[in-house]
Amino acid sequence: MDLSTHWMGLPMASPLVVGAGPLCDNLEALELCVRGGAGAVVMRSLFEEQVTAEHRALHRWFESPETGGEDHFVPLTEVLEAGTAPYLRQLARLRSALGVPVIASLNGTTPGGWLDMARALEDGGASALELNLYEVPTLVASAGTDIEARQLAVVESVTSAVHVPVAVKISPCYRSLPASAAALARAGAASVVLFNRFYQPDVDLESLDVSSQVRLSTSGELPMRLHALAILSGRCSLELVATGGVHTGDDVVKAVLCGAHAVQVVSALLRHGPHRLAALRDELAARLRQLGYPCIAEARGVLSLERRAEPGGVGARAVHAAARWVAGTTERRCPSGAAAARVDVTSSTRRRPAPAGAGRRGTATAWNGVVRAARRPTGGTNGG
Repeated sequence: MDLSTHWMGLPMASPLVVGAGPLCDNLEALELCVRGGAGAVVMRSLFEEQVTAEHRALHRWFESPETGGEDHFVPLTEVLEAGTAPYLRQLARLRSALGVPVIASLNGTTPGGWLDMARALEDGGASALELNLYEVPTLVASAGTDIEARQLAVVESVTSAVHVPVAVKISPCYRSLPASAAALARAGAASVVLFNRFYQPDVDLESLDVSSQVRLSTSGELPMRLHALAILSGRCSLELVATGGVHTGDDVVKAVLCGAHAVQVVSALLRHGPHRLAALRDELAARLRQLGYPCIAEARGVLSLERRAEPGGVGARAVHAAARWVAGTTERRCPSGAAAARVDVTSSTRRRPAPAGAGRRGTATAWNGVVRAARRPTGGTNGG
């Protein structure tokens, strides 16, 4: 089974990517993931506000009468390192040890901060950048149009300043996801990552305070990503990535069928350990083989709204049945390189008659039904 693919022009052994998280600080764990088939690694985000806070704390330490002053000699050691230096050192370490693309993730708070960190990460050897557009508006005066315009300005400034490809990780909270994706493409982004996971606030009744923490995801979070992938696939030039809710090989297959070029995994590795990635790769290959797809490229986007809305487009069951039939009667080779980015399985089914009994119910009806249902008031809550 050929699982090789490309993301932002970067060759990968599989669409499985170790997403941004604490595992990226553990070289031994990442080496296990790469041996298990990980195609790339995304480092944890470098936050401008954290870098600024470290610089301020270090400045206060030197200015303190107890620790600073001319009578105190402090050697320059890693213990007192602040800023981007530790992150850049880890980036260089991963690049030299892993042999797969290493993507640096960053989150800025000022236009200058975004640019300075982006240039530093590119100079440090990052294969690509992931802009983590993590912003929670709390002011009444913060209009959605202003926030989105500010984010687009950041993307355009960064893509104009660096030469490596840039992916943009966004939240689902946009007025129109297709319009926002098209705007990101015009701003120079090469890929969009769907979706960011925010801190989940809770109330501690003992301390009467609010606590914020990140809970590991479950497969129940995946459908929102699948819906977005299916809507965007084939309708914008961005390469699509799913993150959040990927825990099984079937989860990966669903994301690919809906249009994902890559799938980031974090919670499953934290819950089960880095060996879980090899299991995901094997489950992915087994399911694609069962469905009749000889390579990842032929499965990508089969269930997208665009593909199923084409005149004469066949239903998913017909595509699967035809793929199995063609694979069983003809030895086929998957294209490599850029040609592998888009293979139209439906063209094969039109050249040859589909097997008897293959379903003809279009998937466009199902996705449109989801869209229509989302518009109807249900009387329930939005936080399920």
